[in-house]
Amino acid sequence: MAISDNEYSKMAKKASPPTRKIFNCVMAFMTGGFICACGEGLRMLYIYLGLNEDEVKAMVPVTIIAVTALLTAIGVFDSIAFYAGAGTIVPITGFANSVVSPAMEFQSEGRILGTGANMFKIAGPVIVYGTAAAVIYGLAYFLVSKG
Repeated sequence: MAISDNEYSKMAKKASPPTRKIFNCVMAFMTGGFICACGEGLRMLYIYLGLNEDEVKAMVPVTIIAVTALLTAIGVFDSIAFYAGAGTIVPITGFANSVVSPAMEFQSEGRILGTGANMFKIAGPVIVYGTAAAVIYGLAYFLVSKG
């Protein structure tokens, strides 16, 4: 006896646990806000330590990337992401996680063919297309501004 698509949809909906949309949105907002507040705290710390503006602009993202990479490597970031949801996909932490996760997954295959070859498996296309888009935008801006 075949089950129709409509019947299957009803059965799947009945068997699936309800989603907590409001809770998930609040957790994502709070987590993303916390990550951004940590970035602001780092900025203030680096200014207090006497770094100049350019050094601060470099150190804040580097620190956030390093902390996220470390938390991903020791398996803590995934636990945070499980509860925080989309809030951990603030671009800088999401990028760091997307570089380290595949590298950790394939480290048993060796440093070159495992970690090195798979490090940019997810983040690579983002880097390539982001760079290509920046070049195209820059060229278009240059042509428009000269004309």
